Amino acid sequence: NHTKATEFILTGFKSYPGSQLLLSVLFSAMYVVTVVGNACMVLIIRMDSKLHTPMYFFLENLSILDICYSSVITPKAALTFSLGRRIISYNGCASQMFFFSLFGTTEAFFLAVMAYDRFSAICNPLLYQIIMNKRLCIFMVVGSYLSGCINCMIQTGFTFTLSFCGPKEINHFFCDVPAVMHVSCSDTLVNEIIMLAVCGSIIVGTALVVFISYGYIIITIVRMPSAESRRKAFSTCSSHMLAVTLFFGAVFFMYAQPGAPSSPDKSNTISILYTIVVPMVNPFIYTLRNQEVKGSLKKLLKR
Repeated sequence: NHTKATEFILTGFKSYPGSQLLLSVLFSAMYVVTVVGNACMVLIIRMDSKLHTPMYFFLENLSILDICYSSVITPKAALTFSLGRRIISYNGCASQMFFFSLFGTTEAFFLAVMAYDRFSAICNPLLYQIIMNKRLCIFMVVGSYLSGCINCMIQTGFTFTLSFCGPKEINHFFCDVPAVMHVSCSDTLVNEIIMLAVCGSIIVGTALVVFISYGYIIITIVRMPSAESRRKAFSTCSSHMLAVTLFFGAVFFMYAQPGAPSSPDKSNTISILYTIVVPMVNPFIYTLRNQEVKGSLKKLLKR
């Protein structure tokens, strides 16, 4: 019978009964680090007028986004592991998918925007202030969120028009699109094609912007006459590329290849990378070798 589901059961990592408490502690610790790290980043940028530049404007917005992104997934997962209550309501599942898709898509666009910002700064330094004016920066941030809204409405809308019957066990620790589709008793071919087309174009499109931008950046750096300038530029780019590769590598495996929705077992571990690990390490990756942020942090601590 094609009855409407009122709730789902999240069975991700259920096959490791002895490690549920450990998973709960690990997820909780990672969430605390994510919130504290990103909140500190926002505070540092807002309190130091020297950091009121396009690059730090994007970093501040990325930190706010990462707090929201992680908050949609991690607290619920940690509670699931600690309390053993794996039930999530139909509306709760739809809401989680909506906001996860919104923030995840926006993150991809943010990474593309930040790569273009670094391209403008390094490859066109004399025109940087003109190109990356305040109006364009705000437009890029708003545009990223609007793109996220369009994708999350498409993904959530199409997924929850499916019928769910029989055991509604989702082989995941949150309501991800492929995992929810997998438990539907409807024909999901159209949904899979839509997910592949929409998510594939977003992931490939934003990744191309990122890698083309960094390609030009690397060429420009190699041509720099000063060894110190090359070292400084390369140290910044290598940090950014680490975050980018981690994020796009994981989401490409999950959403931008045929057959991804039919492999929910693999998704549990891989999705931890882009839902929990990336938001947690972003503040460290983007600031570890950044002397301006380190200097601002020292001033803030002295106050």
